[in-house]
Amino acid sequence: QVQLVESGGGLVQAGGSLRLSCAASRSIFSMNAMGWYRQAPGKQRELVAAITIGGSTKYADSVKGRFTISRDNAKNTVYLQMNSLKPEDTATYYCRAEFWNYWGQGTQVTVSS
Repeated sequence: QVQLVESGGGLVQAGGSLRLSCAASRSIFSMNAMGWYRQAPGKQRELVAAITIGGSTKYADSVKGRFTISRDNAKNTVYLQMNSLKPEDTATYYCRAEFWNYWGQGTQVTVSS
């Protein structure tokens, strides 16, 4: 049973923007901090950004000032706004319910130079 559903990935030129969305069930969303992770080919999965239930955020150094994580509690959805994209941002992006360790299926982001 799919609990987290990501969308919004795609192909974009360097310097462009994308917004990823992750929709969750109400029970998952209301009881979990939410995180966005990414995994590039041949590399380990890494945390990109996370947001607590109360809205506190943290970011990987590589995306600070370019990416913004937010959550809409009414829609049970977490977003990742990605601006000033770079080729090194190319990866599969996953959302995760942090406390329950549920993962989405991933969405591909490709940034061309």
